[in-house]
Amino acid sequence: MGYAMVMGEALIDLLEADLDGERVYRQAIGGAPLNVAVGVARLGGEARYAGTLGDDTLGDRIAGFLRETGVGDRGVRRVPVPTTLAVTTFEGAEPTFTFYGEPPSYSLLAPADLDPAEVAGAAVLYAGSICLLRRPFLDAARAAWAVPGPLRVFDPNVRPTLLPGAAAVTALRDLVEEFFATADLVKLSAADAATLYGEPDPAAAAAHIRSLGAATVVVTDGARGAHLATADGAVTLPAPKVGAVDATGAGDSVMAALISRLLSEGGPTTPGHVDFALSVAGLVCERRGGATAMPTPADLAARWGIR
Repeated sequence: MGYAMVMGEALIDLLEADLDGERVYRQAIGGAPLNVAVGVARLGGEARYAGTLGDDTLGDRIAGFLRETGVGDRGVRRVPVPTTLAVTTFEGAEPTFTFYGEPPSYSLLAPADLDPAEVAGAAVLYAGSICLLRRPFLDAARAAWAVPGPLRVFDPNVRPTLLPGAAAVTALRDLVEEFFATADLVKLSAADAATLYGEPDPAAAAAHIRSLGAATVVVTDGARGAHLATADGAVTLPAPKVGAVDATGAGDSVMAALISRLLSEGGPTTPGHVDFALSVAGLVCERRGGATAMPTPADLAARWGIR
């Protein structure tokens, strides 16, 4: 089994909560790529993380959490800016994010910070999410994506609050399609597809992204499950029924589970891999928080009987 190289943002989520009738914000370590790296490690795979962390107390906490969860941190760079905060509010279990901190602490990884041999040696390379909206991180992601060897997996992880108008959406669509075109696996949500393409149908969105060059596409659709499209055909798979309390990190856990199966079994992604990923996400939705909600195999065995 090889390792996954995960590139992208790490930050602090401030999660809206109620305490004795008063609205408060609970601190949690997050960022979609960090959630993915932690999810892979929790599921028994080897994950290595490349990104920048603020040189402050919150950055120290993120760095310590990576070490505690067994995520490789040779690709971490500390930068002299405050750690980015993501204030997270909810409608039901679904989160909405507003970001604070300029420049973003997660955006400062440069191509020169990468170890090309470590990228080339990975079985899986993950890129995507909001860090691609900023340089120099975008340049680093493009440099890593061009390294031959790993299976390339991508998640646009669209955040509408960072897209001020139609021109910004168009620019993001052009950017992510650059990565879609050469991806072995694209994972996105139905909400991402609706923002990028105005397309509410996961099957249509998946077919379009495959037409751009992506080998496999998984579109998650909350409690309705996920749609898988490959060269062998397409299928929609149901999600398990859960008592969702917080969907923060659920999509990231799907990606982590798919990567863990790519590491242990190789590609391509199968309906069985997606079923497994939906079970992982269901358990995450029953917990509070992002990275800290990522389950272990023991958790999955206890909840679903999966071994």
